[in-house]
Amino acid sequence: MRLSLTTSGLLDPRQLSSWSAERQRAIRAAVAKGMQSGGREVREAARNQMRSAFTVKRANFISSMGVKIFDKKQNELPALWVGSKIPWLGIHERGGTVSGNLLIPLLPNRIGPKRFKAVIDGLMRSGNAYFIEKNGRVLLMAENLAENRSQLTRFKRAERERTGSKQIKRGQEVPIAVLVRRVDLKRRLDLDGSVHRALPALARAIELELGKS
Repeated sequence: MRLSLTTSGLLDPRQLSSWSAERQRAIRAAVAKGMQSGGREVREAARNQMRSAFTVKRANFISSMGVKIFDKKQNELPALWVGSKIPWLGIHERGGTVSGNLLIPLLPNRIGPKRFKAVIDGLMRSGNAYFIEKNGRVLLMAENLAENRSQLTRFKRAERERTGSKQIKRGQEVPIAVLVRRVDLKRRLDLDGSVHRALPALARAIELELGKS
């Protein structure tokens, strides 16, 4: 997503080039400083959008959304980058389809991809992972064995909640995940809108610094 913030006066590139080199440096420095202070409001607007779109369990998920100022090019005005280090956020902004052999964990709460991969790897290494077809779905199953206790803890709890059972017996099958060929994701985020709504505050911060220059 690329947004442009334009205004009349000093930020007009045609007028900027007419100033002396010293004055241009002062203008660029003022714009960068305004972006630094005003960018915090843009960042918070984007983070609030994430909070409203997702059930947030970890603070570092929200804090992954940040801003960065690019102001090294002397012949251009600074640019403000707004984004997250999490690569899959983009599809929630656009919506779309993920295709392939996908394993969806059968848990009521989210499990991180690294943790889920560790569970699958542990079950595979012990030979305790297999697929069955049930009610038109392909399920990854595992037996309740002592050697897989650490991998199965959350999945046994989920199975007890689903079935109302008080315990999972030794050797009993435990559903781990469902295999799907595609997942359709609806748009959940409106980062574009949240950033646009924060632009007036950013413009005011820049204008304030320009007035001081």
